[in-house]
Amino acid sequence: MDNRETGAGARLGLSGVCASTGGAAAAPTGQDRGVERRELRVARAVVTAEVDHGMAELVGDPDRPQGWTLLLDGTAQSHVDLDDPTHLEFEYVRRLAHVADLVAPPTAPLRTLHLGGGAWTLARYIAATRPGSPQRVVELDAGLVDLVSSRLPSDGTGIEVTVGDARAALATVAAGSVDLLVLDVFAGARTPAHLTSVEFVRAASAVLTAGGVYAANVADGGSLAFARTQVAAAEAVFPEVAVLAVPQLLHGRRFGNLVLVASAAPLPVDELTRRAAGDAFPARVLAGSDLRQFARDATVPVDGSTTPSPLPPPGFFGRPE
Repeated sequence: MDNRETGAGARLGLSGVCASTGGAAAAPTGQDRGVERRELRVARAVVTAEVDHGMAELVGDPDRPQGWTLLLDGTAQSHVDLDDPTHLEFEYVRRLAHVADLVAPPTAPLRTLHLGGGAWTLARYIAATRPGSPQRVVELDAGLVDLVSSRLPSDGTGIEVTVGDARAALATVAAGSVDLLVLDVFAGARTPAHLTSVEFVRAASAVLTAGGVYAANVADGGSLAFARTQVAAAEAVFPEVAVLAVPQLLHGRRFGNLVLVASAAPLPVDELTRRAAGDAFPARVLAGSDLRQFARDATVPVDGSTTPSPLPPPGFFGRPE
């Protein structure tokens, strides 16, 4: 695979922007806040590589010696810190980490299936906080897997990476064998349609243990019509469902990430609420009657009638303007 590296001092037009305030952050802080191509910053290095489904960039974080942001065709996909895998730059990943922290007692190994790879940020976090966790990452882009494994190695973590389609790979997983299933798949900046149906959610539920948890990164904005269909799909399969999101997103004032969580067992809603409220950008947790009200008019999406998630507006997730 051909890849090129630009040394320290490379100029990169990426700056993190807090969508709720419009103020520039001190570091390129990622998807939930939006990544905007605005003020030039100095990166340690920029690695570019043509992968199977576009052009990938690994951008050295100027504030963290072993921090890297992965972009694919200009869209921010992941941030990792090889020195500290518990450092989570993207707000929505922190919320997913809250879920992972509460699925089982602290440090207990967690059988985890990650549909969507990126730079394996959450998998690295779980490997660090729950040593010995059997984890499998499914990523469609073989070239991207080669780039990440060579430039951002995860040796000794026990993370297994499989190249393939997320839904096809899901069909090969044994029933009742997964404690946590995380859906974080984007083709460009959109979740593919075949991963948004109730049939897909039902297939995901089949591989979970009795107390297993399904968690999905859902990108939407405005009226949140797409997000409401995803909640409706989850509620058609699971008795327990919750959503974590910042108030500005829930009120239709911005585009961003919602984290959808579902299980056959009771969810730790109170503790999720406490942790989400304590984040740098506090989020709300919708559950019970509040969530039913949120999704009250949504149609359950079925195979053959689904659509990809909405395309984010220019300037978000690193999309060029």
